[in-house]
Amino acid sequence: HAEYARVKDALLHRHPHLKWGFPNSVFAAASYNLGPQVYTRVHTDHMNYATGLCAIMALGNFDPKRGGHLVLWDLKIVIEFPPGSVIMIPSAFLRHSNTTIGADEVRMSFTQFSAGGLFRWVECGFQSQKSFFEAGGKYSITPAERWMQGIQRLGTWRELLDSHGINLEGACDDNQGRGEEEVQARQ
Repeated sequence: HAEYARVKDALLHRHPHLKWGFPNSVFAAASYNLGPQVYTRVHTDHMNYATGLCAIMALGNFDPKRGGHLVLWDLKIVIEFPPGSVIMIPSAFLRHSNTTIGADEVRMSFTQFSAGGLFRWVECGFQSQKSFFEAGGKYSITPAERWMQGIQRLGTWRELLDSHGINLEGACDDNQGRGEEEVQARQ
C-alpha cells in the first residue's frame, strides 16, 4: 500500500491536472466487466505493477457453490467467490481465471489495479525509460534487487495471518477436494 501511495502522491504532485478515479484508492485504474456472464480464461495481467496487487470484486446473482470460482493456477487452489467477495492477488505474475456460471445467472466483476509503467515513470524522473537512459540515467538498484524488494513487500501468508491474529491451522489442507481436473472441466 505504501509504495502505491508514494507513486500516487508523486504523480499528483508532479501532474496536478490529473484526476484520480477514486480519491480514496491508491490504485490508478479500474475495470468494470458488466457481463452479463463474465468469466476469464487463464491469464496474467502482465502490464500491471509486477510485484503489486490487483483488487478483484465479484458482482451479480449466481450460485457460488456451482460456478464463478476464482482459480489460482500456480497455487493449485480453487476458491468459492460469491457476489460481493473481494480478493487482492499479484495478478501480474500469478495465473488466474474464474469458472463459468449457469445460463440463467449473472456475474460481473470490478477490478482495481495500477500499470507498472506508472511506477517506472516516477522512478525515471517523470519521463520515459528511453529518455531516462538517453540522458545517462541509471537506476539506483538492479532489476533483480527491485524484484526482491517487491516480493518481500508482499510478505508471507503466515505474516498476513499473524498480523491480523488469525489462526487457520488445518483449515486449508485439502482444497475442499477440488483438483486441476475439476477446474479444467469447468472451463
